Amino acid sequence: MATKSFLTTEELSYRLHYNERYIRQFLLDSVLIEGIHYFRPFGRRKILFIWETIERDMMQTSAHKTPMIPMASGGVCYG
Repeated sequence: MATKSFLTTEELSYRLHYNERYIRQFLLDSVLIEGIHYFRPFGRRKILFIWETIERDMMQTSAHKTPMIPMASGGVCYG
């Protein structure tokens, strides 16, 4: 079982280079989903973010928006 990294809002803002307020007001429940990207331990106000899940979903979203040209060999060209 892989260990997960739990981050506070402050630690997440440092890693993402976003303001804590922006994370709370705009990303929470629109991009970052409770139960997937974050949880509230013991049902309290404190929020802990799951870094591996956030990182995975950030990379998937970026990959889907990157323009790609399929090549005959089966690879892709990022044009």
